[in-house]
Amino acid sequence: MSQPAVNHGRRRVLAAATSLVGAVGAAYALVPFVASMNPSARARAAGAPVEADISKLEPGALLRVKWRGKPVWVVRRTPEMLASLSSNDQKLVDPTSTVPQQPVYCQNPTRSIKPEYLVAVGICTHLGCSPTYRPEVAPDDMGADWKGGFFCPCHGSRFDLAARVFKNVPAPTNLVIPKHAYLNEITLLIGEDGGAA
Repeated sequence: MSQPAVNHGRRRVLAAATSLVGAVGAAYALVPFVASMNPSARARAAGAPVEADISKLEPGALLRVKWRGKPVWVVRRTPEMLASLSSNDQKLVDPTSTVPQQPVYCQNPTRSIKPEYLVAVGICTHLGCSPTYRPEVAPDDMGADWKGGFFCPCHGSRFDLAARVFKNVPAPTNLVIPKHAYLNEITLLIGEDGGAA
C-alpha cells in the first residue's frame, strides 16, 4: 500500500497561520497585564500639573487652587503689599529663604517668579493646619506691626505676604512654594518648573 504524497507547501501555510493566530492571541492576552502596570487616571491626576486662570484675580485678592490634594494660594499683591515686605525682615526666621522650600527661581525677596503674584502651598509648616489670609494692615488681634499676610488660628503662627514665617511662633519654616510656570499672561501652571511667559 502506498502512502499519499505530502503537500509541503500546504503544511507550511497551515503552520504559519497557526503561529500567527497564536501570536495574535498572546498579544491580546498580554494587553490587560501591560495596561495594569500603568498608573491609574486617579494616580496621574494626583501628581499632574494644574492650570489656574489668573485673569480675573483682582489686586489684593486670593485664589485657591487644589493641586495634589493640597490647597495652593495665588495672591495678587498690590504695590503697597510688595513695598511692605522688606520692613518685616528683622522679624522673620528666614527672611532670605535659605531653607530650600521653594524652587531656586523663587529664592528672592518676593519668593516668586513675578513679584506681583505669590504662589504658595496653603499648609502651615507646624502641624499642617490651613492658615487664613489676612491682607489687612494692623488688625486688632494681630498687633500694630502687622502688614498683612497669613495667620494660622490653630497655634498662632504668622506668615508675611511672601509666605515667610515670623519669629517666636510654632511654625519652624516658611510656607512651601511649589514648582510653577506661566504659560501666558493669564494662565499659571502649578506643579511644573518653568518661568515667565
